[in-house]
Amino acid sequence: MPEKNLWILAEERPKREVIAQILYKFAKENEIACFIDTIRILPILNEQRRFTFLYEVIGFRSNKINKIFLKIVSGYSSFVDYLVFYQDNEPTETDIPLYAIEETKTDDSESRNTGVFQRASKFVFVEYYYPNTRKIMLYNLKIPQKETPTDTYVFGTRCLLTLGVEILGKKLDPNVFRTFSTIEELIESKNSMKKPPDGNVPILIDKQGDIIKISGRLIKSNSLAHDPNIGALSLIAATLRKLGWKGKIIITKHGLEQNHIKPSNKFIKIANMLNIEIQDLKIPKITKIENYWKYETESEKLGTIFIHTVVENFSNGEAIFENHAGCEKGYFITKDGTPIPLEKYADRDAYKKGDKSKIINIPDLILIDFGRCEIINIEGKKYEFRHKAIEDLNNFEEIEKRYIKKYYAKHKIIRTVVLYGGHEKKAVEVEIGFLLNEDGDLVLGIKPPGLFKDAIKNLVDFWFS
Repeated sequence: MPEKNLWILAEERPKREVIAQILYKFAKENEIACFIDTIRILPILNEQRRFTFLYEVIGFRSNKINKIFLKIVSGYSSFVDYLVFYQDNEPTETDIPLYAIEETKTDDSESRNTGVFQRASKFVFVEYYYPNTRKIMLYNLKIPQKETPTDTYVFGTRCLLTLGVEILGKKLDPNVFRTFSTIEELIESKNSMKKPPDGNVPILIDKQGDIIKISGRLIKSNSLAHDPNIGALSLIAATLRKLGWKGKIIITKHGLEQNHIKPSNKFIKIANMLNIEIQDLKIPKITKIENYWKYETESEKLGTIFIHTVVENFSNGEAIFENHAGCEKGYFITKDGTPIPLEKYADRDAYKKGDKSKIINIPDLILIDFGRCEIINIEGKKYEFRHKAIEDLNNFEEIEKRYIKKYYAKHKIIRTVVLYGGHEKKAVEVEIGFLLNEDGDLVLGIKPPGLFKDAIKNLVDFWFS
């Protein structure tokens, strides 16, 4: 292999352990001699000491890879977490990636649907754009894998395997997790599964001549937004097509009305791709589907991911919770290192009855400063919404009471705002800890957390001392 750069485009906050798995897989499959040490992700600064919105990955050494770069992107619709390219120049939307990788921390011991179905539509979607790209479901588990998998997980994973999706990070019994050989086998497997409680619409498959009908509710909050079923129905339809089904596929018992059908909805796009019908409704034909991804230039996550990455790689601090905009919510890490999921509601029943104050507002990022014994709760926003971010700082009392004061009782709690956007070179409001502006300027606030000052100073010293 000639020496080229490896480019990793990420919609999520890039995790060092995931990057290491990607590099190891690439090296092993291409029989590349390499050394993998401690992986670090370094923001690249230019001569003006501005962030270039490009990261370099270090800790990997091979004569077949020049450098490893990483950039933050966003999908136009249902996008996987990582695209990996092996080429000299920065990827464009027309380049073909080697890998399309979806990463999840969720095992079916927590959620049967989130672990497989809710992400399945991403693989159906990416297949339309990159049919020859390797598709990978990467389980970055933080809790022990469930010993006996649920029927839902087995069925969904068998569908993914039939579509050619590789599963990494979980041990799969080959006697259980097999590809489907026939359409009849798939139908029998799904229809024999345990039915949901009365009142729910079961997903059942009915084959009648040259028509296959699949029941499944798609309505949620008066819109086409039932993500687990969108994933499940997309996955089943795609697997049927993969197994050679040429006839009609019709979704029944969906609960939708014609006004719910919007061309921009991801399921409507998938319906066009797979030639799926929705019973008694008309699906608009989409003649042109936009590009699959774009480089991110607008989202608030550019600021929170940056400060997260800098703290992780250039300071004596780390994150104990993350929920960057548009990214998967992480676990809260207790003082002894135990990951626990955060509750959504202080009182679920009261919230469902209309008391919206019972929702638990969570920060976009929680950092711990070991040296100063501080916990830093961070609200991320775009610069233009900085006043709303400052206002939102007042909403963290419940999470601090339930989790931070319980597990970090001796730590001081700081609340601060991290912003992205605009062209300002100073932050006026005292509540603003850090601003990354559109020019890449690294702007510390009037009274930023000491952890921020340490991390930014060490980053600048790394490039210019």
